Amino acid sequence: MTLASFSSASRVTSIGRQTALRVAPTVALSFAVIAIVIAWSVAPSLFTGHSPIVGVPADKLLSPSTAHWFGTDHLGRDLYTRVVYGTASSVTSALIAVVIAAVAGGLIGLLAGFLGGRVDIVLARLVDVLLAIPNFLLAVIVVTALGFDTTNAAIATGVSAVAVFARVMRAEVIKTRQAIFVEAAFLLGGSRWHILLRHVLPNASRSVLPLAVLQFGLSILVIASLAFLGYGDRPPASDWGLLISIGKDYLKWPWLVYAPAFVTIATVLSVNRISRWLRKTD
Repeated sequence: MTLASFSSASRVTSIGRQTALRVAPTVALSFAVIAIVIAWSVAPSLFTGHSPIVGVPADKLLSPSTAHWFGTDHLGRDLYTRVVYGTASSVTSALIAVVIAAVAGGLIGLLAGFLGGRVDIVLARLVDVLLAIPNFLLAVIVVTALGFDTTNAAIATGVSAVAVFARVMRAEVIKTRQAIFVEAAFLLGGSRWHILLRHVLPNASRSVLPLAVLQFGLSILVIASLAFLGYGDRPPASDWGLLISIGKDYLKWPWLVYAPAFVTIATVLSVNRISRWLRKTD
């Protein structure tokens, strides 16, 4: 009977592992898209032999073809090359924004949820103030104060997302603080900071990863929107939002807008799909 039970448990464990390892086709496609985007940002010269800055005037405004996958712009520059070289700026800026939001917001939520009392009241009111301001409006205010370039746009985007991470971290810390193992650690004589760093933080931060992945995609959109409005780097930079902004002035040649917009949308949708998958995965 014991052997049968052990065999049944083994089969259940094996089936559970196979289910965990099974990835939906849309998730696999999303990972493939993100892998391409990361490769573009790390080594753009491996994917194109054209210059993102120097163009050929005789080749201006050519439609997409095998020679120019995304066509050419008004200066004869290969648009695919400019999209590839602009990936590094877009991805790096989004990563900076996520790190700022996760670290600052996570710290605020961690202290507010664990310490409670007046500290929680003060920090919660600060989060409420930030949540009352629309994220994009707050990003515009911050980037206007700091100056117009992509790094400042990334900082502004990160600041605008601090409240979201703070609220999620605070809720998770409060839930974790009431767990039995945390109460047991208190009874065994553990100090507050030891319990905070050893028990509460690792368990409460699990929900931050899917949020950080989701915020990465949102940061790409916000930074692209800021670049579209002129709050990012100036030409000849090739940020995705800037490419869309330049392309809108040439409506007779729609690929100037469609190409960078399609890459932006595909990246954001892929990141969102991965975030949903992470939330469902234990």
